[in-house]
Amino acid sequence: MEIASDATTAAAVLSRVAGLLSLLALCVAVAGAPSSRAQSPPAANATQSAGAAVADQPTATPSAPEATQPPVLSGRPMAIVPIDKSIPGAALDVAGSLQARNGRAYLTSSGTVTAGDATAQVTLPYRGTLRVCASSTVKLAADSSMPTDQVPGLLIALDQGAVEMSFAESEARERIADTLLTPYFRILIGGPSAADVKVRLGDHGDTCVDNAGADAPYVVVTSVFDSGVYRVQPGQRVMFENGSLHEVVDEEKEPCGCPSPKAAANEFPLAQSEGLTSASNPPPASAVKQPAGNDQVATTLVYNSGAHAPPTVTIPQPESSAAVPAAPAPAQAPATKKKPGFFRRVGRFFKRVFGAE
Repeated sequence: MEIASDATTAAAVLSRVAGLLSLLALCVAVAGAPSSRAQSPPAANATQSAGAAVADQPTATPSAPEATQPPVLSGRPMAIVPIDKSIPGAALDVAGSLQARNGRAYLTSSGTVTAGDATAQVTLPYRGTLRVCASSTVKLAADSSMPTDQVPGLLIALDQGAVEMSFAESEARERIADTLLTPYFRILIGGPSAADVKVRLGDHGDTCVDNAGADAPYVVVTSVFDSGVYRVQPGQRVMFENGSLHEVVDEEKEPCGCPSPKAAANEFPLAQSEGLTSASNPPPASAVKQPAGNDQVATTLVYNSGAHAPPTVTIPQPESSAAVPAAPAPAQAPATKKKPGFFRRVGRFFKRVFGAE
């Protein structure tokens, strides 16, 4: 009986232990479920934090272009001209359809460039360089009939002065020629070869054209007023006199481009040489110290009439203004007759004897 009672007690203990284990497992399960849900929100919070961090960052905006970056233009620039005097080749005045930035003017479709005392250097994109000589004015215009995806032709108008055009080899210049228009001529510069053309306008319509370079393209010159065509060959320099294609001087000696830079100012001012201003009085010459001995010293003699004026001498006048009578001339004594001598008397005696007297 005691054995049965012990077995019953052990079974009861085991059942309690099993119940406790089940309860413990349930508690563990219940405790584990909230723990897993609590760990998932941090992921959401991390996502939200990342979103908040992204939201807190300022929206990226296009940064302003730096000074070294090219400006944003409304269209393709036709010419770029320096206008800041600190930049070499700056122009005196630029006008027209342009945008200014970084000391340069960007001409988009048309404009006017005036050079001052020095040559103005104009950059022509897709072409090369245009040098406007001192005291010259050019007008630039692009061919508006060309499609937007092609480089338009360039029209250069020159009324007076001189220009130099240095164009690089370009396929764009092969399709259309650039034109230089003067009061008397229309000058076409073809491509695609590199070109170095200089044009100078003189008095009475004289026009000098220089097509330098052995591989330069042909330059075609036509008259504005009458018919006729002249082709300036590579390496040729000609002068059209009186604005006519029929008066051509081949192998012109004078250069056609920009004149040489002005020489330095003369030591003697031009205004003083023309008598417009009075020169300052030179300082008086200082005394030259004569060295001891018999050495000869070469000195410069300087005379200044104002510095060494002679004193004025007053001539004393007589007290009485009455005229002093002149002394009478001494009376001339009468001439005494000289008595003849002995021989003279003898001679006269013989004259009487012989009847000579």
